[in-house]
Amino acid sequence: MKTYLFVKAATATADAPSPVVPKVGEIIVGLIAFSILFLLLKSKAVPMFEKAYAARTSAIEGGIEKAEAAQRAAESALHAYTAQLNEARTEAQEIREEARVQGAAIIEDLRGKAVEEATRISAAARASIEAERQQAIASLRHEVGALATELASKIVGEALDDHVRQSGIVDRFIADLEKSEK
Repeated sequence: MKTYLFVKAATATADAPSPVVPKVGEIIVGLIAFSILFLLLKSKAVPMFEKAYAARTSAIEGGIEKAEAAQRAAESALHAYTAQLNEARTEAQEIREEARVQGAAIIEDLRGKAVEEATRISAAARASIEAERQQAIASLRHEVGALATELASKIVGEALDDHVRQSGIVDRFIADLEKSEK
């Protein structure tokens, strides 16, 4: 029975059109429609796609060129900035060194002036002390002389009013005192 069904199915399908192979009229209509569609696309759509593709390509290439130019400009600006920075650092170092040298010179100058001033003040003080010492010695000689004369006149019992005589006695007395101190 299986064979019978298979044969019956085969004969029934032989009269019917094949679902796989189309009819000749359909193939001709399909080829004409495809050709019309192909020509329309080729003449209208493809040039617009090509135009858009070319515009897009040129925009991308232009953008890449601009980016490369911007990158070169940035690199040159970076090199210039680095050079200026190095130059500024060198200049700052030179200024610091010059300021240090000037500061040392100013300190040395002030130190020299201070030493000169101290020497001058010291010399003035020594001179003042020496003048006061001489004045004190002269004053003491005068007082000692007056006291010695008065004492001598009381001891001797005679008046020592003569000024020349009084000066000689005072000078001898002071000389004797100076010898005894040494």
